[in-house]
Amino acid sequence: MNDFTHLSGLVAGLSFALAFVFGAVANRVSFCTMGSITDIVNFGDWRRMRMWILAIAVAVAGTALLQYAGLIDTARTIYTASKVPWLSHLVGGFLFGFGMTIASGCGSKTLIRAGAGSLKSIIVLAFLGAAAYMTLKGVFAPWRANGLDTLRWDTGAAASDLPSLAMVAGVASGVRLWLPLLVAAALGVFIFVDRDFRTAPEAIIGGLVIGAVIVGGWYVSGHLGYVAEDPQTLEERFIATNSGRMESYSFVAPVAYLLEWLMLWTDQSRVLTFGIAGVLGILAGSAAMALATRTFRWEGFASVEDIANHLVGAILMGFGGVTALGCTIGQGLTGISTLAVGSILSFASIVAGCVVAVKYQMWRIERSEIAGASTVEPTGAVVGIRRI
Repeated sequence: MNDFTHLSGLVAGLSFALAFVFGAVANRVSFCTMGSITDIVNFGDWRRMRMWILAIAVAVAGTALLQYAGLIDTARTIYTASKVPWLSHLVGGFLFGFGMTIASGCGSKTLIRAGAGSLKSIIVLAFLGAAAYMTLKGVFAPWRANGLDTLRWDTGAAASDLPSLAMVAGVASGVRLWLPLLVAAALGVFIFVDRDFRTAPEAIIGGLVIGAVIVGGWYVSGHLGYVAEDPQTLEERFIATNSGRMESYSFVAPVAYLLEWLMLWTDQSRVLTFGIAGVLGILAGSAAMALATRTFRWEGFASVEDIANHLVGAILMGFGGVTALGCTIGQGLTGISTLAVGSILSFASIVAGCVVAVKYQMWRIERSEIAGASTVEPTGAVVGIRRI
């Protein structure tokens, strides 16, 4: 038991350290997945999107190399189950994408802004966490489990990642290494063909570091925290994970587990997990960078409508993030790094939800201007408003 306690502390500590780096770097380079989408929609600017795609390329390549070296097994994650709940991915991803737009940022961006002094982001996190917990175990759970999750696509493979599906189709077993590397290389070509991005060192560093953090999370949870045979259950075990499986970073369900951990502090069965430590780490990293660069600023809500937008967005993110098995980081980086089909569906749906939300907000502004009244208060995602 003492060995497991020590190992649990090691996993949580390393998760905090990696997330600290994530938070600090993301704060410095303005890494925001919602912002990268809205930059394209509003300004035709692909720089932040290329930074996100660079992080994806690094995560895909690094995860494949860890898998090839036998250090991790992506089949032991929540993303690669052989039966894909496709409707959950589509609906959950869309709602998350829509919600993050009207709430001015996804889960990771909200944590980064909270660390930099945004009081309204702290409120958003509280509602996001509550909605996520209600979707995991509360009143929203039956809608998810008995409704959306029941519609599944059986891939007929041991796992639902692209290499596994290719192997079922008769492609040589080496596909598990070369296919992810080919995907990462293709993404790399797309990223660096742009001259503006090649001359943006902060964006390049941001993409490289954040992608590497995802890979580091897999190594910590899936290798250092892996026990082949628990003496009590005689089954394999991943130490200090909420899902009981190998994990890397995601910022919706872990916020819910953080709230649970704080509310049930004296319950000895509640422990500091990889996900909870990651949430605390990104908060601390962002705060440290904000203080070091003198950009820490207290920020509150501007109006009642501003409050309503953010709270509705938070609830949609909480429900959507759990239903889709992840957020822009949990699915858009961590899940995508496994090349899981469900993660690709969630990723596309999150982008679609964000685009629809931006178009909706622009329509409301135009309608208000035509009516001769400026009553609509948009978020920073909308054209003409500051970038997030």
